[in-house]
Amino acid sequence: MTSPVLPGAALGVLGGGQLGRMFAIAARRMGYRVHTFSPEDDSPAGQVSDRQVRASYDDLDAVRRFAGGVQVVTFEFENVPAATAEAAARQAPVRPAGAVLHVTQNRLREKGFLAAAGFPVTPFLPVRSAAELHAGLAALGTPAVLKTAGWGYDGKGQVRIAAAGEAAAAWAALATDEAVLEAFVDFAAEVSVVAARGLDGAFAHYGLIENQHRRHILDVSVAPAPLAVAAPAIEREAIDLARGVLEALEVVGVLCVELFVTAGGKLLINELAPRPHNSGHLTFDACVTSQFEQQLRAVCGLPLGATELLRPAAMANLLGDLWQDGEPDWAAACGFPAVKLHLYGKSQPRPGRKMGHLTALDTSAAAARDQALAARAALASHPAP
Repeated sequence: MTSPVLPGAALGVLGGGQLGRMFAIAARRMGYRVHTFSPEDDSPAGQVSDRQVRASYDDLDAVRRFAGGVQVVTFEFENVPAATAEAAARQAPVRPAGAVLHVTQNRLREKGFLAAAGFPVTPFLPVRSAAELHAGLAALGTPAVLKTAGWGYDGKGQVRIAAAGEAAAAWAALATDEAVLEAFVDFAAEVSVVAARGLDGAFAHYGLIENQHRRHILDVSVAPAPLAVAAPAIEREAIDLARGVLEALEVVGVLCVELFVTAGGKLLINELAPRPHNSGHLTFDACVTSQFEQQLRAVCGLPLGATELLRPAAMANLLGDLWQDGEPDWAAACGFPAVKLHLYGKSQPRPGRKMGHLTALDTSAAAARDQALAARAALASHPAP
């Protein structure tokens, strides 16, 4: 059995975004040191880390030096090149392994892996030319969604095709040489399961979380999912699917399985995220063990923590759009005593950019959602100077 990495050790994080920031906060609270590696200065994760290394992910010498100074390496951003993970693994354990990254950072590899393993996925076809797109639309029908195979998130790199006549424009718009065409799913709900697998194979999950998106970006998440209360069998199936995915990939760490629930109650896996997920941010305030502490426990070889939801909760994202009329009214949001404010330390707000989030706790998921939305609305109500 591999010895656990204990408090006092240095942990390496590939990526400098908000997920790394919240991981670093959890790690430092438990007495670990955190080193981050990213191409940017003053990154959200770097601001709260012990050491911040700025270098390109393609600078493999810098990656090896970075990994040589820590006891274990994890990542908060799955679009890290496979060569980067391989270089780090020569110096320290990388968890989850680079093989997990390789599968999940490319939609075609991910869909192919899931389908071959027998998991339910949206019908899809590979597309590498305009001619293949036309053939795919003939096979899958319209509407359909065309997505780049790699480097897509928050709705980036995808185009909805309503009719076959839009195919040429859609292919040109993506400007890629490899894509995946997915049949359009008329879903009843979007849900996720954030789960963890330890070095010893132990499994833990946070139940079913229901998500609502706006402009292809997660807007609000609630737990427990109202859908799960109405149909417990769906929650059990979703958790079983998540366990199966983590075991099939041999994940050591946290992974989120995003799913569609069809009108007939069928579950289809949409995407995987091999790290803590936006929909799990509410666990930071609402659960015994947050998804970030759970990531730390898993990659360090410690026992996994309890995932009990202490109170129903909701999370509302704060996008850069909130800054369009000036600085948001933070005092107004803090006027809601059961709402927690999380800001990511990003200096440049842009429309669609995730700048922070609010978590609300209440007696029910619906009441928590109402609180979170009311507090977010108050942010835009600027007092007179």
